Parts: sequence; C-alpha cells; structure tokens
Amino acid sequence: MPFHPYYTAKDLFGLVVALICYCAVVFYMPNALGHPDNYIMADSLSTPAHIVPEWYFWPFYAILRAFTYDFLGIPAKLWGVLAMFASILLLFFLPWLDNSPVRSANYRPIYRQLFWLFLLDILILGVCGQAPAEEPWVRISQLAAAYYFIHFLILVPLVARIETPKPLPKSISEPVLPSGDAALQPAE
Repeated sequence: MPFHPYYTAKDLFGLVVALICYCAVVFYMPNALGHPDNYIMADSLSTPAHIVPEWYFWPFYAILRAFTYDFLGIPAKLWGVLAMFASILLLFFLPWLDNSPVRSANYRPIYRQLFWLFLLDILILGVCGQAPAEEPWVRISQLAAAYYFIHFLILVPLVARIETPKPLPKSISEPVLPSGDAALQPAE
C-alpha cells in the first residue's frame, strides 16, 4: 500500500480530532484542570496548606511525596527527588530494557495486559498527586510508585524474555486487504 494518500489521510484525521479536543480545552475550559489554590495571590508570609502542581505533573509529584522515611542516612526528601527524576530517566532507557524482537503490543498479549495495568497505575499516581499528603493517599502513592519501578525494571525485561509473541504478518497490507482479492493487491 502506498503511504500517500492512505496513511496521510488517516494521520491527518487523527491530528484534526486531537487539535479539536485541544482547542476545546484551551478556549472553553482553560482552568478545568487547575487547582483553586494556584490562583491565590502570592504572600511571602503565609504558605498555602496544600500546594498542587499542574495536572501533567501529578504522577511525578505523587512519586516525590511517596518517600516518608529516612533510609541509609539519606533524608526522605532527597529520596523523593531522586525517585522522581529516576522515574523520568527510566523512560529514556526503555528501548534497552524491553529487548523483545517484536515491538508492537498487538502481537504481545502479556505485554498488552501489563501496559493497561501500567496506565491504571499512572492514573492512580495522578489522583494521589493532586490529593493532600495524608493517609490513605500517601500509602496508595507508595504502592503505585513501587509498581511504577517494578513495571520497568522487573516486569518489562522479564516479559520480553518469557513471552512468545503472535506471528507477525508477512507484509503491512496483510491485516488490511482480503487474502484472495487480487484486484486490491498493490502493483509491483
């Protein structure tokens, strides 16, 4: 199948839908995901009791606050900062952690289930990141942060070794075109 116009039109449609959603939030609901405490005038003499970052930082903020005990003589705050930056740095090493010969999750059923579990974990971290730093949110964020690192450092490399992926199609057009219709086959 030629790239243009098939994949160009498909990608253009996806881009237009994403831009419509983006523009709807930007122009009609710009403060929908903001926290009311972020709009209080700054006062150097009083700090708000509950400071919340923007919504896209909530999962990392939950990882930052998940460390509450000093360990090995290092303060808990420093462990939180190290874990937060490690959670971002870990994403750069993902190509070397996942060394499966098949990259697509469409052909890796165990990896696909772990991916959806990972997305649920990110949502839980997001909820914990916007919640106050008190129980049960701290305990939930500790468990979710632990799963975040377990997912990347243990489960992804382990699944890449033990999982047998489904067979890949012979060509990119095989899943799309009917197998017996010669009229729809690309010209050679």
